[in-house]
Amino acid sequence: MLALIKRNLLLYFRNRSGVVMSLMGAGISFLLFIIFLKKGISSDWTGISQKNQLLDTWLIGGTLAVTGITTTFASLSQLIHDRENHVLEDLQLTDVQPFTLQASYIVSAALIGFCMQVMMFVIMAAYFAVVDQMTFPWNQLGELVWLMVISAVLATLVNYLLVYRLNNSDTLGKLGTVIGTAVGFLVGNYIPVGSLPDFAQSLMKVTPGFYVASLYRQVLMDPTLKSVFSGQVTRLHSFDQEMGVRVQWSELLTKTQSYEFVLVLIIGLTLVVALLAKRQTSKNG
Repeated sequence: MLALIKRNLLLYFRNRSGVVMSLMGAGISFLLFIIFLKKGISSDWTGISQKNQLLDTWLIGGTLAVTGITTTFASLSQLIHDRENHVLEDLQLTDVQPFTLQASYIVSAALIGFCMQVMMFVIMAAYFAVVDQMTFPWNQLGELVWLMVISAVLATLVNYLLVYRLNNSDTLGKLGTVIGTAVGFLVGNYIPVGSLPDFAQSLMKVTPGFYVASLYRQVLMDPTLKSVFSGQVTRLHSFDQEMGVRVQWSELLTKTQSYEFVLVLIIGLTLVVALLAKRQTSKNG
């Protein structure tokens, strides 16, 4: 299986135009924020200090969630290309088990999603450090890396469910266009969740990436939020809800509750994906 994972990684990273395209959703989100969105969002929160620090880390959190989704989808497209070009049939003539073959695509996609999130974080953190003198809570680095792993795994599982039945690149490309266009909205990166109508907010709350973005934002923004809103619990809750820092159900979810929800979702999706992958390989066999 290691050889198959290495093959998938090499095919992804050697296709430089494909790597760039897989980051397009995250890149557009980043550029739109810098050029258009930041000034408007900032004007909605007059009278608070460290707005650049808050909004920059808010954007980084959402963009990392977008990166995990789009790059794992791009990696899993290799499965469809191999199926369409009958490469899967050739690989199945070797001694590799069909289920192991499917698992290699999933593992390699998760690894790619993690690596690309690291790269995107370095780019954004460096930019904001130079332009806005943003400071990063280095004591949170371990948790941030853990979140990148969670984000990559969850996005891979969801994307596998979306693509596992596809058999041609044309349909894959159309689906990729829809995902690349919608994902920025669904994680609350273009418009803060509190500014959207109830239906749109409900749609976001059934999107796994929204919970990942929320966790990223809590980790990155927590020290600044505690400083800016010290002794202002009501205003802090209002900011958290409006900006999607914490997800609103009957009440605002704590970070622990968000982690629990995401981990339960990963376990459930892992079981579903394992069953579907086994069924798919049996069918192909």
